[in-house]
Amino acid sequence: MMEQRKLGIQGLTVSELGLGCMGMSEFYGAADEQESVATIDRAIELGVTLVDTADMYGPFKNEELVGRAIRGQRDRVVLATKFGNERTPDGVSLGVNGRPEYVRKACDASLRRLRVDWIDLYYQHRVDRDVPVEETFGAMAELVRAGKVRWLGISEASPATIRRAHRTHPISALQTEYSLWSRDPEDEIIPTIRELGIGFVPYSPLGRGFLTGRYRRPEDFPPGDFRRSSPRFQGANFQKNLDLVDKIQEIAREKAVKPAQLALAWVLAQGEDFVPIFGTTTRAHLEENLAAAEIVLTPEELARIDAVAPKGAAAGERYAPEGMVRVNV
Repeated sequence: MMEQRKLGIQGLTVSELGLGCMGMSEFYGAADEQESVATIDRAIELGVTLVDTADMYGPFKNEELVGRAIRGQRDRVVLATKFGNERTPDGVSLGVNGRPEYVRKACDASLRRLRVDWIDLYYQHRVDRDVPVEETFGAMAELVRAGKVRWLGISEASPATIRRAHRTHPISALQTEYSLWSRDPEDEIIPTIRELGIGFVPYSPLGRGFLTGRYRRPEDFPPGDFRRSSPRFQGANFQKNLDLVDKIQEIAREKAVKPAQLALAWVLAQGEDFVPIFGTTTRAHLEENLAAAEIVLTPEELARIDAVAPKGAAAGERYAPEGMVRVNV
């Protein structure tokens, strides 16, 4: 079984690695649904308790898939989902919605799709610039009091917003992109959440799969994969970032581990309050990634990794412009 870590100081405890399920339904090309369900089942069998989804993934289909996968083993899962990126059933984006009435509606819909009576960790997926976060978190607090949600989280929020939301209702977890090529949270966000006693759930700890070393050309991404239009995978950015991956691969080879395992072990080594969630759609990659929890990095190895992948080393923004306006709000 996996080691456990605390997320925040409100009583939430989860496995030290979590499983992100987004790619099982959208964004990274086609996935085999049967294998995806088998992957979730295998993760639970191996001791992963934190299973992460969101209503927008699919849209809606990912929650339904996760609900099917955890049926009969609900008590073994810390179920996390998110609201706020509003979409129509055919996938059209309606923008960010943090209005209290929408919060209640979105939660009830997620409960139905997941086929559960409560959500363990409920995140505001993106902060609504037009709705005070106190109003959004006030509605989320109502869900806690109603027994529909147990702990609250927030995603891609600025330090000031985190503080305001936390004053409204204690936050257990912040979810933000963080990896060897996305280290901006180190400046202000991580110090803020540590001051407040909030746990950190880094998403995309494998750099959207790029840190695995599996992708050598933009054409290697499957049709329909959103990375084909992402700034970090375009033009000169791709080659510069590939050079960074090659340096990480060299360290991994010397340690006789996979690049993905090295990248995950590095995130785990940043603190006991870090619980990274990686995405995968196959049992083989799941088991490979979970082995990262057994890797110990020496101070010398950590220093060498920092030297080849310092903060700001990646070329290009994390998202296209329309996505960047929704982060660090």
